[in-house]
Amino acid sequence: MQAESLIPSDAPPRLYQKIANLLREKITQGEWQAGDTLPSERDLAKWLNVSRTSVREAIIALEVSGWLEVKVGKGVYVCQQKENQNIDLNGISPFSLLQARLLIEPETAALAAENMTEKSLFLIKQAYLMNVSDNIMGSTTHDGDRLFHIRIAESCGNDVYPLILKKLLNEQSSKLFSALRRLYTPSDMPLRSQQEHYAILMALEQRDVNAARENMRVHLQNVIDIFMRGKEQNL
Repeated sequence: MQAESLIPSDAPPRLYQKIANLLREKITQGEWQAGDTLPSERDLAKWLNVSRTSVREAIIALEVSGWLEVKVGKGVYVCQQKENQNIDLNGISPFSLLQARLLIEPETAALAAENMTEKSLFLIKQAYLMNVSDNIMGSTTHDGDRLFHIRIAESCGNDVYPLILKKLLNEQSSKLFSALRRLYTPSDMPLRSQQEHYAILMALEQRDVNAARENMRVHLQNVIDIFMRGKEQNL
């Protein structure tokens, strides 16, 4: 069967949902048994005629729902199935969330550099110090990281930006995004983010609009690149 008939070219944005359902059908129909290893991400993408990003998002959805087990450095294995086992496909694609943030937050940081008050800058600094403390304590929730981005949005002079960002960050609390972070975040990523946050903070403190925009863009692009590289190395 040709890939085009499996995944229509006019598929809606959540293409990973269609891929996850197709892979699940292969399991329920017995083509892949418990303990079997799935084809590589590259081979699945080629077979389905879709991007590797969409494949990895589908695999994460199936891992969260218990259909697959991702063994770092080894591959993806089919799990023993239970009755009434469903796929959690309510979450927005993790990479779509990050791409949306990449479009929004650099401009938010630029506006904050231009419009923030001294009190706003103080609150951003407090959030950064919380980020540092979280890393020292080995936090797994990274509340300071989240708050740092929110405080910048709240300082930009446009009340819509923090509303949008909080919605995006709430979606990042979904099972899909949590699985992406747990499986594919390198151990030094929190420290890298902290250092990039410091560069953003320094640009804000100097009220350097262009540097604030660029430092935020670089930070979010690095997050996307790290997740992409980590997934490619482990599957």
